[in-house]
Amino acid sequence: MENQTTPAGNPPDNNLVWAIIAIIFCWPLGIVSIIKSTKVKTLWLQGDHAGAQKAASDAKKWAIWGIAISAICWILYILLFVVIGFAGGLGGF
Repeated sequence: MENQTTPAGNPPDNNLVWAIIAIIFCWPLGIVSIIKSTKVKTLWLQGDHAGAQKAASDAKKWAIWGIAISAICWILYILLFVVIGFAGGLGGF
């Protein structure tokens, strides 16, 4: 019989909430984030604590990038309509 021990302590936060939010706003980066976040517990249980921490950090990084890119695109989209609306309104004078 093989003696398996579980790692001491708890695994790092897998940032799954961030990943789910990211998939709503920017699904390509959100998918990467979800893939990274699902690896955290597996790596931790395998004893790869550094790998688990890196996967957790990567999951959060990809999620934040996805949310940030989405926010920037929405801001530019709104600004485009404001500028077009302003230009259309000034054209009548």
